[in-house]
Amino acid sequence: MNNITKESDVLRIVKEDILRFLGERNREVSIDIIKDEIKVIFSLIFEAIGELEKEELIDSHKDFYQLNEKGKTKARDILRKHQVFEDYFKKTRSEREAHEIAHILEHYVSREVTNNIIKLSTFQKDGVPLTDIEGGDKRLITDIMISADTMFERLVSMGILPGEDIILISRLPNVVIVNVGNKKYALDKDIANKIKVLKDEES
Repeated sequence: MNNITKESDVLRIVKEDILRFLGERNREVSIDIIKDEIKVIFSLIFEAIGELEKEELIDSHKDFYQLNEKGKTKARDILRKHQVFEDYFKKTRSEREAHEIAHILEHYVSREVTNNIIKLSTFQKDGVPLTDIEGGDKRLITDIMISADTMFERLVSMGILPGEDIILISRLPNVVIVNVGNKKYALDKDIANKIKVLKDEES
């Protein structure tokens, strides 16, 4: 868990990680195995499990936990988003990195963005660098050619992610001004050059 993640989002992300993990196992799992899988402090795991029980998403028996029917539905949605992004990025990244990117994106993407990625998967087009398009143009982000590290997650947490629309507002010598989701950001030109978008406005 990177420290760039907003504190208010941390608990939600841990809860989603637990749901996804239990969904993948599809059986009772001990608290020790959950602790080994979810790399955060135990008090946060304990708090997340407590909330999941209150929300009636998981059932417990001593120190073992499993999804109930309501939890399985929630977990399937998270797993579906993860799989959509992992399959998409396997085309341009290693299997391990595609998995890491999907693990980041599953916590931030909306249903609309997930559907955009499904549509992008059908296009036989390579994206072009954001810096190549004209100012004022709105394009769909196809990729961010940065490894799944702190900078990648920082961009994603800002809403700059594949499947999302981005508008290039203006260029300065070393900075590109963009608009994403009605928010304006100044990006380093080298970073902007690694953001790939559809060449034309068709999406």
